[in-house]
Amino acid sequence: MEQKMKVAMIGLDTSHSVEFTKRLHNVDCLEGQAVNGIRVISCMRFPTPFQNEEGQDARQLQLEEMGVKVTRSFEEAVLDCDAIMLEINDASFHLEYFRKCAELGKPVFVDKPLADSIVNGREMIEISRRHGLAFFSSSPLRYASALVAACSRMPQPAAATVWGPLGAAPAGSSIIWYGVHAFEMLHAAMGCGALTVMADRDMRGGIFHVDYRDGRRGVVELTANAYRYGGVLRNHQDDEAFFTVAPGAEFYTRELEQVTKFFHGATVPLSHEDMLEVMGMLDAAERSWQSGQRESVYYL
Repeated sequence: MEQKMKVAMIGLDTSHSVEFTKRLHNVDCLEGQAVNGIRVISCMRFPTPFQNEEGQDARQLQLEEMGVKVTRSFEEAVLDCDAIMLEINDASFHLEYFRKCAELGKPVFVDKPLADSIVNGREMIEISRRHGLAFFSSSPLRYASALVAACSRMPQPAAATVWGPLGAAPAGSSIIWYGVHAFEMLHAAMGCGALTVMADRDMRGGIFHVDYRDGRRGVVELTANAYRYGGVLRNHQDDEAFFTVAPGAEFYTRELEQVTKFFHGATVPLSHEDMLEVMGMLDAAERSWQSGQRESVYYL
């Protein structure tokens, strides 16, 4: 991967646009967190409820200082790129811009979550199939070193409990927007097979019970104003593998390593089924949060 691929970013309403570029350009990032092989050449900005114009102006200045051209034109942003990173905090825009990207035939990474609903997530998968488009979507928490190590120690847990923050989305579902981090950790540990999700609200947030078709059990704890991640995996012998994700966002680097390998031709790290299961769990969690009932995970 000696030659750096030219990448266009779409979206400036997320801090990831700046944080990822810092690591890809090796600017103001911690030792060991730089990732080689990609250079961000352009970024398209547009308004969303997730960042005001003043905030986007500040991020634009940071990107320009790192040599990135910022534009309000999609066509200009993707003009000379080899691949595209959809970095849009507001997931309601994902389908619209993914459809535009698919027409170009270039590999795409969609930052978390895949979409704002399972219906739109399915449509994105169908678009990729029609166009033969290689893409994947994930949360960086899936690649946190502590989680990866725990999954290696216990690759087939009978049960898993994970925890993470319940952020407050300026628009749309807070569970889908920020709960994606914890649900991706659950999926990384348990794989596919979720059947239903039941949300249990409390004063600090919510606990989501996930039942699997083979009798396994998953629990996701989302807590307001508690920005910590971790969990525990258990097998049938009641052995346990605990993990705590350390601060410092090393998981950004681990995710960018996956993105870089993918853009350079490696196998897509997550299948359509994987991405749809995460989206299905999130969608079911939001519906259960609203209904107070157990909701089905339908993703195929």
